[in-house]
Amino acid sequence: MTSIDSSENLGYYSIFKKTKLQRVSDGVEEYIFSDCITEKRLLVIVWPQLGDFDSLEYAWWLQKESKLLTDKGIKIRAVGIGNRSSGEKFCDYTGFPAVDLFVDPEAKLHSSLNLYGGLSLKIPGLSPTQNAWVNLMLMCAGIGSPGTLNEVLRGYKGDRQAPQLIQDEEIIHAKPLPPIRGSFFAKAGGKGFQRPLELATLRLRNMTEVLSNWKTYVPDASYMTQRGATFLFDSQEELLYKYQDKGILGFAANMSHPLSFLDTIGLFE
Repeated sequence: MTSIDSSENLGYYSIFKKTKLQRVSDGVEEYIFSDCITEKRLLVIVWPQLGDFDSLEYAWWLQKESKLLTDKGIKIRAVGIGNRSSGEKFCDYTGFPAVDLFVDPEAKLHSSLNLYGGLSLKIPGLSPTQNAWVNLMLMCAGIGSPGTLNEVLRGYKGDRQAPQLIQDEEIIHAKPLPPIRGSFFAKAGGKGFQRPLELATLRLRNMTEVLSNWKTYVPDASYMTQRGATFLFDSQEELLYKYQDKGILGFAANMSHPLSFLDTIGLFE
């Protein structure tokens, strides 16, 4: 677990407490910690673009573990880069509660938290958006984005250290592939762990969703390389855990079990 000193704790909590952004559920500009003062534990997730594959995949894991998070008294607040339309689309697709999601069109919170902005090469003659595309493609190739290529490969080859992601009865629609029943992965690789192509199929579904609704998910492509972070506070405003993304497909310290940091502090025992 990342070592945390008291100055970090006060700095991060103070930044969040003073941050006012648009809430997706009603469009009201509100403090992101409103109605969170009495919460036992507060998990704050700062996502990159809401159309970023990391944001969609992280939200999938939160939905997968939603009952356990609720049972452990963990309240979630999330901020993503985009506008309210981006947020509504994101929540419709992922099932993430719109009341817990705030949008930051210009990544100002990310800047305040000093999060990794991604590769930032500036090629003369290109616009900020064009430069962002170049930098994003380079990051997808692993440049300025450590671990990305290995994580892409893990999605294809499977991972016996990760849980099974798709149940036998589920039907996965990931165009251009035909609908795939979950039992296909059982026949191809077994059960009880992440089988070959299983995660890659879920990522393809996310990619299809985003590319089909690109302008909604990514109203300003200038921030495509910006990465996010995860913070966990207790009821005394103490920072229990933090993780800052280092690259694409690197939104957790343990991508096989993205929420396993909760085990390290005894919350999932």
